[in-house]
Amino acid sequence: MAIRDHQFKKIPRFPLLSLLCFISVFLLLSLSRRPSLSKQTLHFKPQFQPHHHSSLFSDTCDFSDGSWIYEPDPRRERYDNSCREIFKGWNCIANNKSNAREINKWRWQPKDCDLPTFDPHVFLHTYRDTNIGFVGDSLNRNMFVSLFCILKSASSEVKKWRPAGADRGFTFLRYNLTIAYHRTNLLVRYGSWSARASGGVLESLGYKDGYRVDVDIPDGTWAGAVSFHDILIFNTGHWWWAPSKFDPVKSPMIFFENDQPVIPPVATEVGFDKALKHMVQYVDKGMQPGGIKFFRTQSPRHFEGGDWDQGGSCPRLQPLLLHHVEELFSVKNNGTNVESRMVNQHVFKAVEGSNFHILDITRMSEFRADAHPSTAGGKRHDDCMHWCLPGITDTWNDMLIMYLNRIKSRS
Repeated sequence: MAIRDHQFKKIPRFPLLSLLCFISVFLLLSLSRRPSLSKQTLHFKPQFQPHHHSSLFSDTCDFSDGSWIYEPDPRRERYDNSCREIFKGWNCIANNKSNAREINKWRWQPKDCDLPTFDPHVFLHTYRDTNIGFVGDSLNRNMFVSLFCILKSASSEVKKWRPAGADRGFTFLRYNLTIAYHRTNLLVRYGSWSARASGGVLESLGYKDGYRVDVDIPDGTWAGAVSFHDILIFNTGHWWWAPSKFDPVKSPMIFFENDQPVIPPVATEVGFDKALKHMVQYVDKGMQPGGIKFFRTQSPRHFEGGDWDQGGSCPRLQPLLLHHVEELFSVKNNGTNVESRMVNQHVFKAVEGSNFHILDITRMSEFRADAHPSTAGGKRHDDCMHWCLPGITDTWNDMLIMYLNRIKSRS
């Protein structure tokens, strides 16, 4: 012990003081380089965490499984609120929605690969002389407008027209590439029905008024799209369970097949299955060889506190955490927004064994309660169904084009 004490006393003081000064300066510099707390807290991540180890073009990658990652300094905007095709109620930047410019700072990160934003110049060149049709309700129009605005930012020479019965369409003249939206609520033909004075089988069952739904006849707005387009993206579901339109008591759906009423009358979900089966067969038979067809899964709604006509709202300003997603969408909970997962079960069943590809956008969209127009939609009620533009449907199109490129590379 005496030896150690003696040796310690022999250590010169100047080198020791120099060492202590050096350590102090190093610590001060290290602390000054740490990001501020306010910047760190911006990097909020939902509970699903990504893994970065798979190939970008991996055939096994499931783009629908992942998480939303916040990037406070996003890449250059792909388009802005000046794109004229944006429906007024979806233009959240122009309508001063408080988080409108934050929506696209969240990037979708698949679990086992990456989903890059597609390059519109490359896309126009790759798919020149191609016709692309979106067939479905206003949520498919949401997606169609997103694609148009992104492409318009790269090529402004555009002809506006309505090909093959479309509600709206555009051809990018330099590339002879056409995109079109065919509006249809149910995919199949329907119209009002009233009891006849002469009577009939439906009248004998007590039916007086309702809507005739022909499950085996495509809506005329898109019947010709099958032979015109090279690529088709379908959706349906929102209108099938819309009591404001098809009241099960006052104006029920009355299903017809082979021009005859389905007897005994069937429930909506049975009629839905019949319609999907017939429409999938119609497209499979009628589309030109080499045509590519997708069925997009259901876009989720985010009404909280009631449905759209019951004071429901969507005030959230950030994506949901996983446990909130399950509270809103679990089929077991049978909540206001459960329709998305229920509709998907019918769609998966209908396309099984067909040549359709599934474009599964449901899971990624369930997190994005923050990305609807909400009170900025210009309606008497909150719009918690459609999406702000620019917004999440831009990512839907990134996924669509990744799948298209994958299919093209195989062929």
